[in-house]
Amino acid sequence: MGGIDQDATGEAAETGAVLWRPPADVADRTRVGDYLRWLREHRGRDFAGYADLYDWSVTDLAGFWSSVWEYFDLTPGVPAGPALTEDRMPGARWFPQARLNYAQRVLAMPGLADDDLAVLGRSQSRGPVELTAAQLRDQVARARAGLVRLGVGRGDRVAAYLPNVPETVVLLLATASLGAVFSSCAPEFGTRSVCDRWQQIEPTVLVAVDGYQYGRKAIDRTAEVAAIRDALPSVRHTVVLSYLDGVAAVPDALSWQEFTAEAGPLEFEQVGFDHPLYVLYSSGTTGLPKPIVHGHGGILLEHVKSHALHADLGPGDRFFWFSTTGWMMWNYLVSAPAVGAAIVLYDGNPGYPDLGALWQLAAETGVTYFGTSAPFLLSCRKAELVPNQLAELSRIRGVGSTGAPLPPEGFRWVYENVGADVLLSSFSGGTDVCTGFVGGSPLLPVYEGEISGRCLGCAVESFDANGTPQRDRLGELVITRPMPSMPVGFWGDTDGSRYADAYFSVFPGVWRHGDWITITSRGTCLITGRSDATLNRGGVRLGTAEFYSVVEGLPQVEDSVVVHLEDDEGGAGELLLFVVPAAGVDLDDELRRTINTALRSNLSPRHVPDAIYQVPAVPHTLSAKKLEVPVKRILTGTPADSAAAKGALANPESLSAFEQLARDRQG
Repeated sequence: MGGIDQDATGEAAETGAVLWRPPADVADRTRVGDYLRWLREHRGRDFAGYADLYDWSVTDLAGFWSSVWEYFDLTPGVPAGPALTEDRMPGARWFPQARLNYAQRVLAMPGLADDDLAVLGRSQSRGPVELTAAQLRDQVARARAGLVRLGVGRGDRVAAYLPNVPETVVLLLATASLGAVFSSCAPEFGTRSVCDRWQQIEPTVLVAVDGYQYGRKAIDRTAEVAAIRDALPSVRHTVVLSYLDGVAAVPDALSWQEFTAEAGPLEFEQVGFDHPLYVLYSSGTTGLPKPIVHGHGGILLEHVKSHALHADLGPGDRFFWFSTTGWMMWNYLVSAPAVGAAIVLYDGNPGYPDLGALWQLAAETGVTYFGTSAPFLLSCRKAELVPNQLAELSRIRGVGSTGAPLPPEGFRWVYENVGADVLLSSFSGGTDVCTGFVGGSPLLPVYEGEISGRCLGCAVESFDANGTPQRDRLGELVITRPMPSMPVGFWGDTDGSRYADAYFSVFPGVWRHGDWITITSRGTCLITGRSDATLNRGGVRLGTAEFYSVVEGLPQVEDSVVVHLEDDEGGAGELLLFVVPAAGVDLDDELRRTINTALRSNLSPRHVPDAIYQVPAVPHTLSAKKLEVPVKRILTGTPADSAAAKGALANPESLSAFEQLARDRQG
């Protein structure tokens, strides 16, 4: 394997091959190159390269973020005022004098003419829906008028039980235009999972679909809509988008057509930088999901920086990221018109009728940036898919991967089967900041198996146990300086104690994110799993990502999860691996030997598990993350209902096998 090899002491050695380098004229062809020229002309700052620019962006926070505001002219003709008046965490104060509206900038769509396409929606539930820039503004004005008729005003909450379709984008922007607060859950979320989220924020309006098509399966959600409405006494009005043929009407609800029937003015409530824009939620795997409040200014500022200066998006681009409305990547996607890029939405099963569907979608809609998850790319590799033979993908300039670490073989597959000249950005961040803090840049080379660098304005470090920054060693991922898109707070957390405890209790004044990271001497990064799912053998910490890369790279294995059970008396404990064999395969002694040999030869003897078990399924969240911590808790005696909030799982029935194993081990 390429990438970073960890020896027994935790030292890292750089071994990754370079798969892509910036072209010689990169500064002339990219938005970050134009930004560098602007800094030279308007700020008198000249930077030798990305490393120099990055260092300035995390040391002179006020200078960097005010330059982003001015370069993108976020509030034309209206001064932003001082950028950072309180430089501390928690409690940073960004642009306290600014007044703006997120929706106003998104709908400005700089560089797009009225008749240019701004939103291209594709779905397995209905035919294509496309909106030009003018049509998008008209639809937002109509939805805004509908919300006003329903009594929605500044600070009220609007809840969307909607899929990834143009109407959801319209509703978010209409809600934001009023200074109201938006919150979405994907319709595959169960009733309990939705109510756990929305009972905390007490929405006054619920907008929902009646069902959806997922591959061949039609899924009626009218009962769930009724149950959610009954569980939310704050809801005064319900609007239903008819999306699935043949289902009963939801009683006492407006149709989407009635809701948007009347035109109204497209106006924008001017709000403060920290005014709540939307509420996102942590996965809620071990308790009530945290209601994470993001503000108008922080999201807008971070997203224009990320979209333009890292993804190189602008007028003429079509930006796609496969997501549901229950994942922060949907919110990230929706911001792209703020830099002039059109967005491509997809609702349905990404593997139906086969794994080529999304690549064909990209060709048909003219996608220039294709965003997806690492598991999807690895599934395509395992299926021996060759997308650039399946579809015309010459317009794709960028490929984004997130949701899990992408191993070296995933990087190689993209360059061999999608395009040799694409900029592949492995991207890691979180719902907590609604962006990535490590990722790619047009100015940085791509090494196989490695994230290209730390993102501008994101002061990411790898801390050892003593809180000391380090290089080439595995450590805690921390952020040492404030970011504008850090949460405004948690909803209902009036004294900020829950927010402070979530991120700042381990290293006071420093954000601890909960991931393991290695930052190499050349500036690349590796995320190797959650730090709260630590595998610790003989004092050496092992990341889970490398296990999965090796084990799931075997054709006999479909999925896997690994946990380490500590010994209370200080012994080595147990390293347990659980595998879901491929169809028609059973876990036998020969397959166990194959797995152990692969782990020993590709990683180290320390990675060889003490036992390997077959399970019918690995538990995943609704956003496809493996649940190592709940599995570990179940195996150490915690009841499944306490170990994981089943409503947050895509497959809660998968926990049963681990409960049975826990009983067998105790008996």
